Amino acid sequence: MNYALVLGGGGVAGVAWELGVLQGIADKDRDLAARLIGAGRVVGTSAGSAVAAQITSGTPLDVLYEAQLDQDGFDVEVEFDGPAMVAGWAAAMEPTADGTPPEPIEFRRRIGAMVLAMPTTAEAARLKEHEAHLPTTEWPDTDLVIPAVDAGSGELAAFRRDSGVRLLDAVAASCAVPGVWPPVTIGDRRYIDGGIRSVANVDLAAGADHVLVVTPQRPGTPPLFGPSVAEQAAALAPAKVLVISADDASAQAFGINPLSPATRAPSARAGRAVGRAQAAELAALFA
Repeated sequence: MNYALVLGGGGVAGVAWELGVLQGIADKDRDLAARLIGAGRVVGTSAGSAVAAQITSGTPLDVLYEAQLDQDGFDVEVEFDGPAMVAGWAAAMEPTADGTPPEPIEFRRRIGAMVLAMPTTAEAARLKEHEAHLPTTEWPDTDLVIPAVDAGSGELAAFRRDSGVRLLDAVAASCAVPGVWPPVTIGDRRYIDGGIRSVANVDLAAGADHVLVVTPQRPGTPPLFGPSVAEQAAALAPAKVLVISADDASAQAFGINPLSPATRAPSARAGRAVGRAQAAELAALFA
């Protein structure tokens, strides 16, 4: 069987939650979890790119999960003005001169222009933070796909092992939340969060027979950018697709600032409970 694992964006809380979900699946069916981690293709967007790089590194899943419960030595607290950031994104969605909504790629260009004009933390310092969280900076043999968006053109960049891009740079680019973290320079281009195209970029799993999508959003949450997870998942038919989303307890663990390191432990535990609860359905669907 041809498997694909898709991991969506969700900040620091999302990293911990997704690792928790996978650990919860392993609690119930370790062989199934191993098949997912060793899937023919792993797509990781934003927070999901960090998870994807970790789980394909060869580091045991339980080690990665336990690290989320240790609050020492992780990211510094981030000033996160959610309403202001969303307002900036909303401005990029303003209609064009003829009153029509901007095309998706034009919207992404607007976001890119906004980000390139904003002061943020130093790019080198942000790369060091990412490097500290990655077990290795070498690309795995797995077909790992890490989407980011070219801040100048608005085009998708789907980084892979053969792209000639460092894994560290690909992850940092995919995680470069507009207005929070600096764009990442790769060659002569600068890249921002892959979630600006789609929160999970599920369409990049096309061709797989069985697809698991893990996304730390509530079911039915309207997407800020691009098509919804449900729309992209439906378009993968006839593939068998299961979407694992956040529940009430998970949303509570994420709190109002999913970029805060204080969300790691509660989000990891909430994700583990979700993974345990979903493991049987996943095993039946992927049988």
